[in-house]
Amino acid sequence: MKKVATVAIATLLFAGCANAAMEKMVGGAPMYPSKTIVENASQSKDHTTLVAAVKAAGLVDTLSGKGPFTVFAPTNQAFAALPAGTVDTLLKPENKGQLTKVLTYHVIPGKLDAKDIVADIKKGNGKAMLKTVEGMPLTFTQSGDAVMVADASGNTARVTIADVEQSNGVVHVIDKVLLPK
Repeated sequence: MKKVATVAIATLLFAGCANAAMEKMVGGAPMYPSKTIVENASQSKDHTTLVAAVKAAGLVDTLSGKGPFTVFAPTNQAFAALPAGTVDTLLKPENKGQLTKVLTYHVIPGKLDAKDIVADIKKGNGKAMLKTVEGMPLTFTQSGDAVMVADASGNTARVTIADVEQSNGVVHVIDKVLLPK
C-alpha cells in the first residue's frame, strides 16, 4: 500500500512538472497558457514593437477577447528589418487603418497548432493557403522541419517558435513581417 501511494505521489509530481514544462519561453519570459495573447506578448522582450503596434491599432481588446485566434507574431528584429521609417510611419495615428491591415494579416481565425498547419500543407500537396482576419490568405509550406509562411508578395517568414499556447488561441513566432498587397 505504501509503495502504491509513493508511486501515485511521484506520478502526480511528474505530471505537475510536465505541465510546467509546457510553458514556453519567448523573449526571455514564460508564456502562460492561462493568459491571453496580449498578456503574454506584453511580457516578451522580443515583441515590444508588436505590442506597441497592437496598442496603436486599437486591437488590444480584440486580441484579449475570447477568440480563438492563431497569431503569427513577428519579433522586434523582424520589424527592424523593414525599410527605414516603415514602423514609425505605420505607428502614426493617421496610418491606423494600414497598421490594422498589416496586423490582422498576421491573424487567422480559430486555433491552429503546428500539427494542424502541417496536416493542411500535406493535404494541399506541399502548400496550404489559409485566410487571415484581414481577408487575404497566407501561404504555408514546409522546408525540412521548418514551417514557412509567405505573404501575398512572396516574402517568406519562418516559424521560429511554434505552439505557444494562450487562453484565447495559439501564437507562432516568426522572423519576418508579412505584408498584404
